[in-house]
Amino acid sequence: MAGKAGGRSISPSVRSCGVSSLMSWRRMAGSNSALATGSAAAFVVIRAKVTCARAPTLLQSTTRISKYTKPSISIVSTISTRHITSKPAGQSAARSTASTDTASTASLVQYGPFIGRFPESVRPYLYLTRIDKPIGTWLLYWPCVWGIGMGAYATGMPIANMAYLMALFGTGAVVMRGAGCTINDMWDVKFDKMVERTKTRPIASGVISRPKAFVFLGAQLAAGLAVLVQLNPYTIAFCMGSMPLVIMYPFMKRITYWPQLVLGLAFNWGALAGWSAVAGGIDWAVALLLYAAGVSWTLVYDTIYGHQDKRDDIAAGVKSTSLLFAENTKAILSGFSTSTIGLLCLSGYMNGQGMPFYATVLGAGTAHLVWQLRKVNIDDPSMCWKIFKSNTWFGGIIFSAILADLVYSRYMAKVEDESPLLVKAEV
Repeated sequence: MAGKAGGRSISPSVRSCGVSSLMSWRRMAGSNSALATGSAAAFVVIRAKVTCARAPTLLQSTTRISKYTKPSISIVSTISTRHITSKPAGQSAARSTASTDTASTASLVQYGPFIGRFPESVRPYLYLTRIDKPIGTWLLYWPCVWGIGMGAYATGMPIANMAYLMALFGTGAVVMRGAGCTINDMWDVKFDKMVERTKTRPIASGVISRPKAFVFLGAQLAAGLAVLVQLNPYTIAFCMGSMPLVIMYPFMKRITYWPQLVLGLAFNWGALAGWSAVAGGIDWAVALLLYAAGVSWTLVYDTIYGHQDKRDDIAAGVKSTSLLFAENTKAILSGFSTSTIGLLCLSGYMNGQGMPFYATVLGAGTAHLVWQLRKVNIDDPSMCWKIFKSNTWFGGIIFSAILADLVYSRYMAKVEDESPLLVKAEV
């Protein structure tokens, strides 16, 4: 007896064809019975839509299927390829795609002429340390020599000893800035993959694995320790206190819009350490104000730096003062710039600095910060990078103010010491 469908009969031949079609579909699905059962209705629809040998079919539940013609194998193979792929094969395809993407990203790395001079095996590690972009090293170094210079001014340290400390801190700045970059990239590998500017970094692109990066970090820290032990015991112990800040900084991007504040606390630690290296201790009334000036300065330059990546940072979920200040960036950074100059002058006052210091800080230092804020376009990444890099000149201006005052004060002291001798000679 014929079956019923919506009040209309279905011929035994068509029904048997439908059953055989379902059975062939189940055999095609293999052991995946859930897929075979769930796909039965879709398969019947496809069968019904195929052109019949003698008459057209209507795809309605109340319409009789008069004739049936087997669909071409291309339809079946297309559906089976799309829906009957095993899970392990899918995972393999995903791994293959990820591997291809990593290789593609790694191939985009352009090391530049400086790193290109070194052996190929060394290049990724040099690139990891950003040694070809020395602006980060300069920004770490300048607060160190500010502290050394002001400490030498207060204690009367000979110029030769001061130069030796500056050389040690310069070496330490190169090594520890590189170590900071390694730590940062190990923490931020997922974020770096999502940011256009950072996706070619060695760890994010897969050129250097995390275990290899960890070993390399150990070598960097060992080199940093070799520099550190050349200083007095107080300074050695004090510098160890900066490591938690260095490690914390990359994590701060995930939980607060003020990671630049933590970066400032870490990057300007050298202002305190530099004073300590000269004096064997810290005059907090002077050095703490100098440190605060450096932190305020860091908020200026790193907020400008962060505007390069703000679109990618929003997509990646990274927080920064660049996103927090948004269109009010220039107004807010004007406040931090004023704070930087004010704290520098207050620190100089507490240290008994002379006129060359104030004239240079208030004149050239203020002019440079004003120029930065007038010139920068926070929506132009290339301009943000240019203004960010110019901050090495600001650091140099402040050091020149300290050095000029040091030389001037010692010259005047020498003149005063010689004056009584000249008077006696005349008598």
